[in-house]
Amino acid sequence: MHKRLFIPGPVDVRPEALEKMATPQIGHRTKEATELQKSVSEKAAKVFQTKNTIILSTSSGTGLMEGAVRSFTKKRAAVFSTGAFGDKFYKLCIGNGIPADKYKVEAGKGITVDYVKENLAKEDYDLITLQHNETSTGIMNPVKEIGDFLKENYPDITYVVDAVSSMGGVDIKTDEWGADVMITSTQKCIGLPAGMAIASVTDGAIEKAKTIENRGVYFDYVSLYDKVKAKYQYPSTPSLAHMYALDYQLGFMLEEEGLKNRFARHEAMAKTVREFAEEYFELLVKDEKFRSNTVTCILNTRNIDVGDLNKKLAERGFMISNGYGDLKDKTFRIAHMADAQPEVLDELLKYIKDILGL
Repeated sequence: MHKRLFIPGPVDVRPEALEKMATPQIGHRTKEATELQKSVSEKAAKVFQTKNTIILSTSSGTGLMEGAVRSFTKKRAAVFSTGAFGDKFYKLCIGNGIPADKYKVEAGKGITVDYVKENLAKEDYDLITLQHNETSTGIMNPVKEIGDFLKENYPDITYVVDAVSSMGGVDIKTDEWGADVMITSTQKCIGLPAGMAIASVTDGAIEKAKTIENRGVYFDYVSLYDKVKAKYQYPSTPSLAHMYALDYQLGFMLEEEGLKNRFARHEAMAKTVREFAEEYFELLVKDEKFRSNTVTCILNTRNIDVGDLNKKLAERGFMISNGYGDLKDKTFRIAHMADAQPEVLDELLKYIKDILGL
């Protein structure tokens, strides 16, 4: 039995989008491939709300995260973390021999401008990383406010934002918010299978990258950027199947559902899950301004067996997520992203209440 996925990725994929992945292959150096990547780039730019260059990567979002710390850190990176995926940026720095410091807040707390201000003053940093949306804790960080602070006080610091679990589900104004690099991937709010990552990158960040040695090869932003600028091509062999599906799905998001409607649907589903959580449990994130609109992390105040709940949900054709890492069994998570529909979410919550006798 297929389980309807209310986990923070991968997500359920509309049959029409899945079918596009079965489009017959073409030569990846042909004019048709160039036209396909150009179409994807133009549509992605509208979703990102950017005039900067869109690059693609046949990888998970982690690939472009790794490429970013290698390509844009010349001195030292400041990694701001609200959970496991913020920590990942730090691991990528250390694993690649890049000097970095991690500034992590307590689970359920967000990154404030004051916290950034306090810690950037400690060292001579030239790169900052931040999760817009942290799926392990259900935190959504104030990217714009931090971007405004950086622009005014640290204009030479490259601002790298991970929007893997929010782009396409939340109104993200990449250029207005001041992000030099904005990264996402296909298996979350965009609503496709995992396997392709997308980023926007400024010309200024690329010029800086050109002065940095040992950027790697596969995830080198300069190489990816140059191929796009030359001919909307990809340095190695891309997943054309993902490109076909992405071209279709981005078109659906922009032209059929409409971004405003899509964002409103995500917000409405988040409100529904929060109301459920506050009635029967507690939310990990107490401060409303830091709550994610794509995934909600719920404190397990009733000491339920989350694994057993998921087994019983599976019998009914649904799946949610346990807590991540140290939060396993202490929390559980319900994602509300991509093409999930409110009426199906209502059905899931009804089953949870029935199983738990709430």
